[in-house]
Amino acid sequence: MRTDRRKVVLIGTGMVGMSYAYSMLNQNVCDELVLIDIDRKRAEGEAMDLNHGLAFSGSHMKIYAGEYGDCRDADIVAICAGVAQKEGESRLELLKRNTEVFRAIIGPVTESGFNGLFLIATNPVDVMTRIAWRLSGFGAGRVLGTGTALDTARLRYLLGEAFRVDPRNVHAYVMGEHGDSEFVPWSQAMIATRSIPDMIEHRESPVQMEDLNRISEEVKNAAYRIIEAKRATYYGIGMAMTRITRAIFGDENSVLTVSAMLRGEYGQQDVFVGVPCIINQNGVQRVLELKLSDEEIQALDRSCGILRESCQGLF
Repeated sequence: MRTDRRKVVLIGTGMVGMSYAYSMLNQNVCDELVLIDIDRKRAEGEAMDLNHGLAFSGSHMKIYAGEYGDCRDADIVAICAGVAQKEGESRLELLKRNTEVFRAIIGPVTESGFNGLFLIATNPVDVMTRIAWRLSGFGAGRVLGTGTALDTARLRYLLGEAFRVDPRNVHAYVMGEHGDSEFVPWSQAMIATRSIPDMIEHRESPVQMEDLNRISEEVKNAAYRIIEAKRATYYGIGMAMTRITRAIFGDENSVLTVSAMLRGEYGQQDVFVGVPCIINQNGVQRVLELKLSDEEIQALDRSCGILRESCQGLF
């Protein structure tokens, strides 16, 4: 990957896509940002709006509405495009329609000569990441989804509030499907280097296990509460995408809970799911396998089973 000119192509200029674009602009994450949307006029308007803010940012980004041919020399193609679920439509029917959307996107992207990384945010993100991998023919490490990166950020924020510490000093993860079957492996949760379960056991914690269970449920239901209040979520996931993008461009080897393929880790095969991974300029460098308890392994197995079932009948 080049380091002299960082280029991102964003496909889908809805609220999630533009939250990502706005976040990247403010954090000066890339040098060139191309916006592609089925509504070309909208993409042009969004590019114009972002460009008008360049004078107030520390960025010198080149931002414009483009075509699939612009993917040829991109480092990252981020996909936020997709269709919404219709009333009475089953999950499988929705997935089939979104598969066709991805087929219409990924074909032209790969035909352009694109040789970078795919970053997927379209929901259900674990299944859509797998679909992108199948359609692209890319190596699994070069196709990653946002997974449980945002869920993990929500968890750390809530734990920081509960323990009255900076969330950046909270080391805990949400794993599994980005959805109802996700879970927190509390056996691996720490404040700095202190195990949270150990702190509870020795009565050195301001919270108890029932509080952790409440926090876990709050993380799982956060999106529902936000949607109920404002009809959609987009700022948090846009910033999560930006964090992943920074890890890629910075070749950071950072640990992030992205949707990645498991190939034997945790006893799982051939499934994309949210797990801690080492992320660098090559995408998923490797899955960082945690030492989970038997109960947590079972929770991951249940989550992977749900994702496999969701993929049935799509190809």
